Amino acid sequence: MADNTGRNERKVGKTVVKSAVGAVLMFAFAVFVMPPLYDMFCEITGIGDKTASKYEGAVSAIDESRTIKVQFIATNEATMSWDFEPNIFEVEVHPGEATRITYFAKNRTRRDMVAQAIPNIVPTSAVKYFHKTECFCFDQQPLQAGAEANMPLVFIVDRDLPKAITTITLSYSIFDVTDMFSDGVAGIN
Repeated sequence: MADNTGRNERKVGKTVVKSAVGAVLMFAFAVFVMPPLYDMFCEITGIGDKTASKYEGAVSAIDESRTIKVQFIATNEATMSWDFEPNIFEVEVHPGEATRITYFAKNRTRRDMVAQAIPNIVPTSAVKYFHKTECFCFDQQPLQAGAEANMPLVFIVDRDLPKAITTITLSYSIFDVTDMFSDGVAGIN
């Protein structure tokens, strides 16, 4: 009987060591391997696109020989209770031309809230040719209870956009991030 107890203790000890090593490896994978893989996945698919940062490049001449249709879509995360939509759903632009549109948001709740918009572009091959010089997605958007706002977006479609791409769809999903700020709307400036 004592012999079986010793074997069982060794088995349990091996299982604990294997589990601990597995947990460390999973943690290392999540911290060191997943972020670069996620970035690569986003770059390839255009999900959570890399156009969420401000374009600082040089503005090139306008190519008036081409017209690109840009469509705008808005969606709310399931628990987000704002009205959120583009004020214009489609515009035709010339590559190199700066274009300004706005998205409308209204906080229909009785509490002050902070939102964050996450962009996505289709086709994904157009991501590196769609440049935002001003965008509400660069920062969190605070709105007091019942308040509304027209949030600006200024973009340029690069002249190097492949000729096969004639339509670009830009969509935004908006999320409630109020809980990230202890001061709520007052915590954003």
